[in-house]
Amino acid sequence: MTPRVGFVLERSLGHTSHAETLTAHLPAETTIEAAVCQITYEVEGKAAKVPVYRSDWTLRAGILARQGVRRMNRDGHLDALFMHTQVPAVLCPDWMYRIPTVVSLDATPLQYDQLGDLYDHKIGNRWSEKAKWRANRACFRRARHVVTWSQWAMDGVVDGYDIAPDKITVLPPGVDPALWQPDSPGGGGGRTDGMLRILFVGGDLERKGGDVLLAAFEELQTELDPERRWLALDLVTRADVPERPGVRVHGGMSPNSPALVALYHEADMFVLPTRADCLGIALVEAGAAGLPLVSTAMAGIPEIVKKDDTGLVVPPGDRAALVAALRELVEHPELRRRLGASARDLVVRRFDATTNTHRLAEILAAVAAGS
Repeated sequence: MTPRVGFVLERSLGHTSHAETLTAHLPAETTIEAAVCQITYEVEGKAAKVPVYRSDWTLRAGILARQGVRRMNRDGHLDALFMHTQVPAVLCPDWMYRIPTVVSLDATPLQYDQLGDLYDHKIGNRWSEKAKWRANRACFRRARHVVTWSQWAMDGVVDGYDIAPDKITVLPPGVDPALWQPDSPGGGGGRTDGMLRILFVGGDLERKGGDVLLAAFEELQTELDPERRWLALDLVTRADVPERPGVRVHGGMSPNSPALVALYHEADMFVLPTRADCLGIALVEAGAAGLPLVSTAMAGIPEIVKKDDTGLVVPPGDRAALVAALRELVEHPELRRRLGASARDLVVRRFDATTNTHRLAEILAAVAAGS
């Protein structure tokens, strides 16, 4: 009998894209029957007026997860649970005892604390942090299996919470390589307008390093294209960016939308000089589109942006280094093509959504069977 699995998926920051991609690929799986509950970060209506609830994401996510699991189990007995991330799982210990559970995450709370300032995340007092650590360690121990997006995150679970490595599988978030398939590696989309386009995708402009990119672009534009005719920058962001020559700002883009995919296909390189990130699904999408990547060596990013293989690496906040990296890609189209082809190859091998969803389904089927 096919096991029925309840999926509790967090929809916040980059997890929104992951939730949508996973949900789209689950119906094709024959090893499990999937029921899905998506946990939305935003608070609306009467809930937005409730003290503590409106400001405490762990509490809110836990309550919503409990409601979702109860509803899914009422609609049909659940043989296993999949919870992404550990945030909604922490307040579901009773459900995790009753139903074999796989917990998935992109970063541990301890790792998130290290990146916290730029996420507007505050570390509590000694007592509260110790209680949080114990709660998360108990969550990881209760889980039958743990899935992490990167080796960096896996190391964080092992080293930070004393969880056995054989209980953990590194399974990156997937994208659909066919959706992002470029006309040719190295970008450009077959354009004949003579423009060279740099693409940035990041809702939080400052945390993702968009402000540094704007400064570096202006310097490079002045140096290489003083008449501002052939060098362009596309910014996909929620931020308000003042109008300036050569810069187009795109707001309100939805994950995997045709308009967003078109921007990737028009670009010649993808640049995300982020100050704080766990992995960056936008980098995976750019790799799938055959674009050379420029980013920082932050957290799990080196597992997609490999220096001089899939892209170039710059220190966070270093405008001069970013200018030099951009100049190198602008002036060497053969380098763009080589890095873009390598990035595409890596994504097809490690980040294919169909392959990774199937691997996840196999893990869940095994957990449901008690193995």
